[in-house]
Amino acid sequence: MEYLDVVDEKGRPTGGIVSREEAHEKGVRHRTSHVWLLRMKDGELQVLLQKRSDGKDSFPGCYDISSAGHIPAGEEPLPSALRELYEELGVSCRAEDLHYCGQRVIDFDREFRGKVFRDRQVSSIYILWLDREEDQFVLQEEEISQVRWFAFDDCLKAVAEGSIPHCIFMEELLTVKKAAEEHLASSR
Repeated sequence: MEYLDVVDEKGRPTGGIVSREEAHEKGVRHRTSHVWLLRMKDGELQVLLQKRSDGKDSFPGCYDISSAGHIPAGEEPLPSALRELYEELGVSCRAEDLHYCGQRVIDFDREFRGKVFRDRQVSSIYILWLDREEDQFVLQEEEISQVRWFAFDDCLKAVAEGSIPHCIFMEELLTVKKAAEEHLASSR
């Protein structure tokens, strides 16, 4: 069973822990790490999205953040992000390769498979610049069915229009785009 730290709205642990199942059943605030993989290809900013496996307890078969996961009790966001990258995509990198973009509070209720899913999380958001082809990732098959590079502007449009099944929040996607543009401008 996976246990998570109970946190306040700033993502600070309160001293309590809760199982992942109970966190989503009762709507207990917890932490997650989100890593967006980006690259420049043929002069175009691209973002890698994972497609969640059909067996997931929430948003099965939907496009999602490149790599994301719950932060286990006692662990900090950055080590958790690095571990999730390796487990989900087979990507090894150093802490300094991840660019921190900020934090986001998520608060929503939705039903999946006949059960209410209450998500209350504080997410630490990172960018990793990585030019790797889709078939070079080693996917954690119980979590991810495939990965796909999207032109960033096409991804924004698809999320806004709902033309792909997804569980991406536009607010976070715009935060990532702004951070990417700032990074590109500073590296010129």
